[in-house]
Amino acid sequence: MDLAGAVALVTGGNGGLGQRICHALAKEGVHIAVMYAQSRNQAEGVARELTSRHQINAAAFVCDVTDGAAVERVVGDVTGHFGRLDILVNDAAYNQAIPFADLDSLTMEVWDKIMAVNLTGPMRLMKAVAPVMKAQGRGRIVNISSVAGVGPTGSVALAPEMLVNCVAPGLLEGTRATANLRREQIENSAATSLLKKPADKDDCADMVVTMCRTETMTGQTMVIDSGRYFH
Repeated sequence: MDLAGAVALVTGGNGGLGQRICHALAKEGVHIAVMYAQSRNQAEGVARELTSRHQINAAAFVCDVTDGAAVERVVGDVTGHFGRLDILVNDAAYNQAIPFADLDSLTMEVWDKIMAVNLTGPMRLMKAVAPVMKAQGRGRIVNISSVAGVGPTGSVALAPEMLVNCVAPGLLEGTRATANLRREQIENSAATSLLKKPADKDDCADMVVTMCRTETMTGQTMVIDSGRYFH
């Protein structure tokens, strides 16, 4: 996609990484919607700097990503302001420093807020921008994640008394989850695996047994998917 003249909505655009993303896109001629939840003055300052430094159009937009109506509204505001929306960068995030060993301090209120901002929020935005991008015939969505999603080091909270691991199956035959998939999804998943077949439920069950038996494995995610994903 030719970036010159495109319009990007960058959530958390007034943050440290968000600002860098905004400037990197603006340098390529992209017009920027700097989305913020707080710090209006800072977000407007970022927009002004983008405009003056890169000679593009930029503006600040407020939105709480945990509010479905607010998400729909901001997408409408951005498209109304710029006339289109080509790029969504989900960079907004929330975290709270809690010592891994102090699991009790990870209250359900903290957990719910982290999930609402970091997972549900991006999904709300993707669903909101999808009709706009489809109607235009083009669009790009980039989700900013974290290395914490690759290595669940938080499992040390319960060690050494308890060991926490994860089994991540690919397509499995004969499960209720697979029954909810479309036939073409099932066929494609098996066809694109290295072994050309679904993952084995017994392999998954055996891995659960191994993880229950182990004295030395913790914080691991084991992928069982007939060779579709390698890490």
